[in-house]
Amino acid sequence: MLVRDKPQISAQSLRLQRIFALRAIGYNARVAATITFYGGTGAVTGANFLLDTGDKKILVDCGAFEREHVCDPGNTAPFAYDPASIDALVVTHAHQDHIGRIPRLVRHGFRGSIYSTAATKDLSAVMLRDALSLMTSGATHAHCESLYDEHDLEQALQQWTGRGYHEPFSLGTMATEFLNAGHVLGSATIRFSRGGRSILFTGDLGNAPEPLLNDAENPAGANYMVIESVYGDRVHEQRAERAEALRAAIEATRERGGTLLIPSFSLERTQILLYELNAMMEEGRMQPISVYLDAPLATRVTDVFRQYLDSMNAAVRGRAERGDDPFSFPGLTVIEGPVQSQAIHEMPGAKVIIAGAGMSVGGRIRGHEKRYLPDKTASVLFVGYQAPGSLGRRIQDGARSVDIDGERVAIRAQIDTLTGYSGHADRDQLVAFVEAAGASLSRVFVTMGEPKASSFLSQRLRDFLGVEVVVPEPGQSFTIDV
Repeated sequence: MLVRDKPQISAQSLRLQRIFALRAIGYNARVAATITFYGGTGAVTGANFLLDTGDKKILVDCGAFEREHVCDPGNTAPFAYDPASIDALVVTHAHQDHIGRIPRLVRHGFRGSIYSTAATKDLSAVMLRDALSLMTSGATHAHCESLYDEHDLEQALQQWTGRGYHEPFSLGTMATEFLNAGHVLGSATIRFSRGGRSILFTGDLGNAPEPLLNDAENPAGANYMVIESVYGDRVHEQRAERAEALRAAIEATRERGGTLLIPSFSLERTQILLYELNAMMEEGRMQPISVYLDAPLATRVTDVFRQYLDSMNAAVRGRAERGDDPFSFPGLTVIEGPVQSQAIHEMPGAKVIIAGAGMSVGGRIRGHEKRYLPDKTASVLFVGYQAPGSLGRRIQDGARSVDIDGERVAIRAQIDTLTGYSGHADRDQLVAFVEAAGASLSRVFVTMGEPKASSFLSQRLRDFLGVEVVVPEPGQSFTIDV
């Protein structure tokens, strides 16, 4: 019997046979990824997205829903997925609506790694500790469960690693990289790449030009994008004139001998205000006036900013190199305890009070609002977004009276809004950012906005750029080719 030699099969032939075999049983040569939107849909806050790459389950952000009451079920409800099944959490920045439920995720079994920029990790530690303090007292008073405790927070920080911008690291088969988002100190867009294709999560994008930070980096080459839409239907009319508008509001306060209240977010907005006031006084554009910073959290955050001056733009670095503290000036008083806070009300003459929280949902601003909202010589200047349902939004929308901690307070003070200080990109900036991705972009997911803003931005992207756009529903999943 003649035995024939078996033909030699090349490595390439074997590889092709394997691909065909995999396809025959229902696989693709590229493992498809799935993205599911568990938060940040239909609302600005609560960012929480799950990217399932086939070999890893990666969360992007795990934020709290901004609510006025500590017991709100939106934050205390169980996660829609098993936290123990998550391999990694990647964080865009340190605002509560992006980090607020991270320790709760740990409490319920998450033991994977947490990644962010180093500045975001340091700021998050400050922000989460402050939130814990407020939650503990609030939950005790309201007889409900706190989202997390000190052990959960410390465990989360042990799992947390800081990375630099443009320092790629691997999460399974996915290459991961932070790019500057220009929103707050340490803020990042996140690029996940595999097989020459990528998806970019914007987190929140900055309102360029930003007084402290460099602009958001170019998203060129992204195939998919998950983008915020807080100001997706509006333009910041006052951006170029914001410092002058701030100065004018203070001069009007000085002229009538009244009080200017500025509810301000402790992270970034307060530091911008301090920087602008410092610059105006040093350059002789405004005479000193009594300014009270009544926000312990903002004071601690400002200390972190001083540690990262080399991460800021050239103007800020230049001041620091000349020995100028960019966040201090003559006439500034940093308030410590509640007794000092109440004593501000007895101080004579015109004054400015910068106090947290930015939406008046907590913090010392509420005590000042109770005192000054009925005062016709006082004014309130909103310098940031006010979420629907927040005390700040009710005041901003023209309520004639509001309930503050069980007390009905009449509103006779002047109410103004200065949108130029928003930390978020506006409609035109968002469209320009998407356009900068280039011809590679095949689909955009519009998130983190009120329904009207998200819908407006999505239509504008379709009309102006001809790109496919989706406004996801809560819990909705999509398969993407990455």
